[in-house]
Formats: sequence, C-alpha cells, structure tokens
Amino acid sequence: MKKRESVYFLGIGGIGMSALARYFKAKGFDVAGYDRTSTLLTKELEAEGISIHYNDDVALIPELYKDPQNTMVVYTPAVPADMSELVWFREHKFNVCKRSQALGEVTRMQQAICVSGTHGKTTTSTMIAHLLHNSSVKCNAFLGGISKNFDRNLLLSNESDLVVIEADEYDRSFFTLTPYMAVVTAVDADHLDVYGTEKEYRAGFEEFVSLIRPDGVLLMKENLPISPRLQKGVKIYTYSIEKGDFHAENIRIGGGEIIFDFVGPDVRIADVQLGVPVYVNLENGIAAMAMAWMNGVSEKELKEAMATFAGVKRRFDFHIKRDDIVFLDDYAHHPEELKSSIESVRKLYSDKKLSVVFQPHLYTRTRDLADEFSEALSLADEVYLLDIYPAREEPIEGVTSQMLLNKVQVGEKRVFSKEEFLAFTDQHPFEVLLMAGAGDLDLLIPTVTDKLLKKAK
Repeated sequence: MKKRESVYFLGIGGIGMSALARYFKAKGFDVAGYDRTSTLLTKELEAEGISIHYNDDVALIPELYKDPQNTMVVYTPAVPADMSELVWFREHKFNVCKRSQALGEVTRMQQAICVSGTHGKTTTSTMIAHLLHNSSVKCNAFLGGISKNFDRNLLLSNESDLVVIEADEYDRSFFTLTPYMAVVTAVDADHLDVYGTEKEYRAGFEEFVSLIRPDGVLLMKENLPISPRLQKGVKIYTYSIEKGDFHAENIRIGGGEIIFDFVGPDVRIADVQLGVPVYVNLENGIAAMAMAWMNGVSEKELKEAMATFAGVKRRFDFHIKRDDIVFLDDYAHHPEELKSSIESVRKLYSDKKLSVVFQPHLYTRTRDLADEFSEALSLADEVYLLDIYPAREEPIEGVTSQMLLNKVQVGEKRVFSKEEFLAFTDQHPFEVLLMAGAGDLDLLIPTVTDKLLKKAK
C-alpha cells in the first residue's frame, strides 16, 4: 500500500478491527468505518480522529473512501454478505479483504509472535506484550482484549520490529498469518460450525504452525494432541506448569499471591511473583516468559514486569475483593475455560461458597458441548444461567439455557433473565460471585457491583 492510501473498516468497533484501525491511523493512512452500534470503543476511535457512522448506507461513506484506486476495505466475518456497503464496494472492484488478511500483511512486514489456542491466547499475548514493552526490547502488539496496564488493545513502537498478535482460529483466520514465532496454548474442540469435527479443528492448528518461518520457533503446551508439520529450521519447545522445556518449580500459593521459580533450558529465575494471582495464569505466564526470554528480555526485566502485570479486562477481572464479598468476571465461554476459571477461583477461596452466573455463547457451541459445560458448571456451589447469547446465529430448536441447566449437578440452580438476576442480587447472600461468558453480561457489572456493595454495608 502507498503511504497515503485510505482504509475503510466494516465492523470497526470490534476489538481486533479497532486495533487495526488505530495501527493504520498511526502509520499515516486515512481511516474511517462503519459499525452497527456506538460503544465506548467507537467513541474513543472518533475522538482519535476516525470518522464512523452507524447505519448501513452507502450515502454515508465519506467521498475520500469511494475511490477504488486509493482505498482498501477491511471487513470482519461478522458482517453479513448482503450488507449494502460491502456489496457496493465489491461491485465497484475495491480491494476488499478480511481483517485477518490485513493482519497477515502486518506479519509479513514485521517479526510476528503469534499466539494461538482455544483458550488462554488473549492473556498470554497480552503478557508477552507487557514483558517486551517493559524491557529494552520493546514491541508492537495487536491484542484480543483491553490490557489494564495500557488501557488499550494496541501497542506501537518505532524502536522494535517485533509485533505480538493474537492468532484467531475462527473462520480459519490464522491461516493468513506468517509467524516468526508461534505459541499454541490449547486445542480443545471449538467452532465446530466452521471445522465440522474435532479432528479437523486440530488439523487447523497443524496447518497454522506449518506457516512459521524457517528461522522461527514453535512454543507448544506439553502433550497437545497435534502433530506439527514444521518447515525445516524451525525450533520447537514445550511448556506447562510442571514439565516441559519451560516450566515452574517451587510454586507457593497463599496470602493472595502466587510465587514460583521459572525454569528453562538455559535459565532459572527464582521467586517470580505472578501478577493477577490466579492459578490458570501460571501456565500463561510461563509461556509468556519463555517467549520474552527467547527474544532477549533479561532476567531482571522479566521478574519486574511479571509482578506488575495487571491483566486484561474481563479476564479474571476483580470488581470487589473484600473479606465478606468477592465479585469478579471472566470471558470464559468454552467448557475448558470455564472449568479452569472455576477451579482457579476455588483455589483462592476454598472456604467460601462459590456462585457462578454464566451466559452461554452461541447456540451451536451450547448444543455441541452441553455435557462438557454442565460438567464444568457442576464444580460450583450455585449456578445461575442467563439466556443464550446468539451473536451471529439464529436459534436452534431445543437448544436453550434450561436444556443446559437440566444437566448441571448442583443444589441451587436457576435460569434468569437479566432483569430477574438483578432483582435476585438484592436479596441473595453471595460470598464469591463469578460472572462468566463472552456475550453482553458485562453490561450488568456496574449495577451488580453497586448492589453488592450496598448490601455489604
């Protein structure tokens, strides 16, 4: 692309799309876009000088972006194929590409550290970016969530050629990337509406790692059920909490802290304090430290930065942390994520009653993984389900939150509407409340926080 080309985004308000929009804006391109809904994120983009409109109307596209010779159009898979603006751009022969294809171009321009996996990739990629940014190495980064340390999902650096990218397997998007180094955190079946079978889903990760450059590195969680097909010259390392080339030893949990020794083939760092001290983050932290170490971050820099990692919004996000009441939310929307989330909270608060509010995400995922979801939810003391968040899907007959709840084995369980749950919050004696899901339940957080604090007084 020429320096003064313009870029127009369809679905600009998404986490990944907004980061790309900011990247191109920072690199000197003219940027504008459309989104269906005005949000805090789109308002931030507008404040940064990016023009956005919220009705699907070709007449609202600024004239600057109606020249096919000078405009690249980037769209998210969530945009329907018959959207009028997308149809118009295609009919007029614009360069139209998916978000993942535009991100692929970035990976070919810089040294890309790509983090993939069914779960853990947002926290791990944000940790890697935090470790690199707070060292002499520095980095650019496209993150899948809002970093609490940076309060944004994009990092830019003129000093570094490294770029950290969350590699999304949905819609086979990560096939467009060219990693310099890659992480695979997990390959538990998901997105079966795209891949069809668990075998094909795992094959997708095997295809992804085959794209690593010949001078690159694959860092893979120990004992993953995939067979990497790597280009000649690619080095492979494993990690996990207790074993692998990179692992932890001398783990100490207590007093609201997790401290461990980080161990690798040529490094041992004693007494590392884990920022956001929940057990599931220990494994993410090992992967992040390994990647940062292999890219030149010093022992001192690693130790200091790990202690200051504040986490990602909606990933083990504590809103109340008192002796009498704890309230946190998590983006967990896959059974293994949900299981890890519940088990991690259990480790921290083993003597308290754990109540889980879960909003299932997608009808197909709820249908395909209902038994696994019920098994994870049954680890709680109380379970309250909200209606399924449909996202891009139409309802499927017989697939409901009540269907899922019927499988859950706990003493106290109910299905609520959002309004019913807020009313229930006024009188129910919660001790530890975990809200989980990837839909819109986070909109309830301010109200729930206020209600719990008022009741605690």
